[in-house]
Amino acid sequence: MLKIIFLFFLVLTQCHYCINGSPVRTVVVLVMENRSFDHMLGWFKQLNPEIDGVDVSAKSNLINATDPNSRRVVFGDQAHYVDPDPGHSFQAIREQVFGSDDTSAIPPPMNGFAQQAFSMEDPDMTQNVMNGFQPDKVAVYKSLVSEFAVFDRWFASVPASTQPNRLYVHSGTSHGATSHIISMLLKGYPQRTIFDDLDDAGVSFKIYFQNIPATLFYRSLRKVKYIFKFRPYGWFFKSDAKKGKLPGYVVLEQRYMDSKANPANDDHPSHDVYQGQLLVKEVYETLRASPQWNETLLLITYDEHGGFYDHVPTPNVGVPSPDGIVGSEPFFFKFDRLGVRVPTIAISPWIQKGTVVHGPNGSPFPTSEYEHSSIPATVRKIFNLPSPPLTKREEWAGTFEGILGKLTHPRTDCPEQLPYPEKIRESEANEDAKVSQFQQELIQLAAVLKGEDILGSKLDNFGKNMTVREGKEFMESAVKIFFEAGLAARDMGIGGDEFVKVRS
Repeated sequence: MLKIIFLFFLVLTQCHYCINGSPVRTVVVLVMENRSFDHMLGWFKQLNPEIDGVDVSAKSNLINATDPNSRRVVFGDQAHYVDPDPGHSFQAIREQVFGSDDTSAIPPPMNGFAQQAFSMEDPDMTQNVMNGFQPDKVAVYKSLVSEFAVFDRWFASVPASTQPNRLYVHSGTSHGATSHIISMLLKGYPQRTIFDDLDDAGVSFKIYFQNIPATLFYRSLRKVKYIFKFRPYGWFFKSDAKKGKLPGYVVLEQRYMDSKANPANDDHPSHDVYQGQLLVKEVYETLRASPQWNETLLLITYDEHGGFYDHVPTPNVGVPSPDGIVGSEPFFFKFDRLGVRVPTIAISPWIQKGTVVHGPNGSPFPTSEYEHSSIPATVRKIFNLPSPPLTKREEWAGTFEGILGKLTHPRTDCPEQLPYPEKIRESEANEDAKVSQFQQELIQLAAVLKGEDILGSKLDNFGKNMTVREGKEFMESAVKIFFEAGLAARDMGIGGDEFVKVRS
């Protein structure tokens, strides 16, 4: 009888970890900026041949994709600090992937990276985009890839820049955007998000931000009821993790602005990859020390490839449009092909050591792939959300909850600390530099949140001439004003589904 009771106790102990078959109760998502798989992790193939990366018979591109006699640039292993930023607009990516404006090739040849970089007339750009990091240069990733799971077929959702891809992460669509659309910024992108589905199902979430929450591009997150879902990263993330009070869904946002005191840590060129590695190390070690560790999944991915070379052809067959919305002129993109492959790592004590995840093997559809819509699709399964997929793209995207089901108990051998990375950039942050296009977009978001009376036509150029220092100060001031207005609205009894509005 005692033996039966003991066995029953063991079963209960194991089931304590499970929600509808999943051992995970907290999903943490960190989306880094603008690096391709081959650029960051391609040379990891030397450590694990199962990874679809690069090796001594390295890949190459011609300077002129249509001239076989033009100079050939071989992909190297000497990646270092990159400045300026490589090309990654919709048209630049089209050239990188297809070598021309003709997008009919199946599969895409991936032969225009060197050509597009060469056209930018920067003497170092061609070799910068045709180089990857040696594993020891990104020591934090070296440890995580060996200890947990790396995806070698995870693609950006759309062959475009940052904001469209970040929109897919939590909503499975960019609502027709292939670039930054000012009119949509003013109103906020209207699509339903995984945050809304989680909230309806009673699953908690929080967004821990640093300079500004880019998730406020979504209109629904500007509602009064979500004000307390946002928390500054520095103190609150570590404190909540230490107390075992992290919510079910956690989104971490980086420092997007570069300063001497607090360097940017998002990996976006010209920012130092060393700082990004420090952030990942800090996040991992915070979670590892948390009493919630045995119920946690951390997913690290990149929004898009940032113009850096990758050899794996971008899927362009059987990719469904999320919602039937066609992109604006002059491209009228139908959202029927994915972006370039990006680094993605999954971390949990429920993942077998040294796992390499290839494609989703024809599930849920024969052409399904892992891409950013896989995040809401997997979150939906982990928490058994009753709501339907957000879009047809989410419905199609591969899910990865299966990698959490290989073990019967959480591992006890996961490292408590990760190695310190190698510093890449030798100089301090240049606070007097002009802001990048991505930073300008965030400044424009800040202007909208602050209630600046700016017409759409004027907003298009707003922030363009700011320095990084000025942009950072404006951004953080605007965020403070927005959240103060949200708290005031709540205290006044304004309904939770009303939107926070700041009157300048």
